[in-house]
Amino acid sequence: MQATLRAVIMTARTNCARSSAHPDAMLSFTSRSTICTALLLAASVLLPGCGSLTRNPVPPELVSTAIVPGLPYVRSFAGQPAPHPQADLIESYRQESRSDFPLQADGTIRYPHLLVSGGGANGAFGAGLLSGWTGTGQRPVFKIVTGISTGALIAPFAFIGSDQDETLKLVYTTTRSSDIFAAGSRLAMLGQALFGEALADTGPLARMIAGSVDEEFVARVARAHRNGRRLYIGSTDLDARRFVVWNMGLIALADHPQKVQLFRQVMLASASIPVVFPPVFFDVEVNGKTYDEMHVDGAVIANVFFTGGVISPRRARREAGTPPGRDDIYAIHNGQLVPTYTTPISRNVGAISARVLDTAARSAVIGDLFRVYTITRREEGRFNWVTIPNELRLGGEELFDPVAMTSLYEVGLRMGKDGSGWRVRLPGEQETLSVPEEP
Repeated sequence: MQATLRAVIMTARTNCARSSAHPDAMLSFTSRSTICTALLLAASVLLPGCGSLTRNPVPPELVSTAIVPGLPYVRSFAGQPAPHPQADLIESYRQESRSDFPLQADGTIRYPHLLVSGGGANGAFGAGLLSGWTGTGQRPVFKIVTGISTGALIAPFAFIGSDQDETLKLVYTTTRSSDIFAAGSRLAMLGQALFGEALADTGPLARMIAGSVDEEFVARVARAHRNGRRLYIGSTDLDARRFVVWNMGLIALADHPQKVQLFRQVMLASASIPVVFPPVFFDVEVNGKTYDEMHVDGAVIANVFFTGGVISPRRARREAGTPPGRDDIYAIHNGQLVPTYTTPISRNVGAISARVLDTAARSAVIGDLFRVYTITRREEGRFNWVTIPNELRLGGEELFDPVAMTSLYEVGLRMGKDGSGWRVRLPGEQETLSVPEEP
């Protein structure tokens, strides 16, 4: 059994190396990383007696009552409407400036919202699109901004404003894999697969986040929050197996000594691909006792989200007593949806796993877009979404390749400048293109 397990692990490791340089590079970073580690994950369950790292998890019966010490209302479980997030959203409509959200000629207010999906290195597309949109002079001030995975790294900068475009450009055109994670030798990875919690170390990514997200950055998020705008990031609580919506503005606004660290920690957690990257642990408390929660990439559950089923903008406006409003959703999908037949699948576990997981990932994204569309219609809003053109071949020499990312950034930049690519119909329906309206 040990020999078989070792063979499986080495096969998975070999497939990892091949997949990152494979010419059929349609897979998103998340999908490829999942594919690379699928066999390792399967192998690990064969060896439950090898031991694991210690932790202090929240007892199952107390999961729903755990809070971040000193910050009880900064996050909520998705799909579970809660009074505090809704009350905070109601307050946002009373706080907002009419210079940000002016009255239209018909007496209504237009509320643009930005949703940024996962996609790893493909986030270069979203970064470029935002910059191109800025160049038109028509990029609006966003009321709500949400992000998951690589979108969680983009969303705070997009939320602050267009003056952060150059920072996003720098990150998404110069970053290499070594700037995101550090992987040891094959022997070290074998040890991690058997006894650790991840194959690579995200210390480089944590340092990169810390280098950009400082006290002044968080203070700017707090000021935007005071002016009635909201920033939400999603992560996955593996203990609860639930999607968690974090109110980043409340974190930024809090009188808490660790708020900057917590802000960074949420961003890192949302981008921490399980098995490949270590989970991020949050200290929480219940009835005065301290526990830990294990969080990973939000894309495990959803690749893009709007309200998360936690809040209702339409109802919040009504309760705030503000003029009637319209929600305009702009969802950036940092990936491709339409499959392109490239090469036949080899008769081996790695190749079959790769194609199955890629297909499942595409299907999941379509489901996420349908969910956002349904919520938008319920809120009586308008849905716009954009995706990477299917004719492009994604990927480079490594998972984060500056040359490939720069090329993808330029594609997004062009599409942002000319307004092409925005769709108002769901995948599979007759395409109708929509240029975002001038605010």
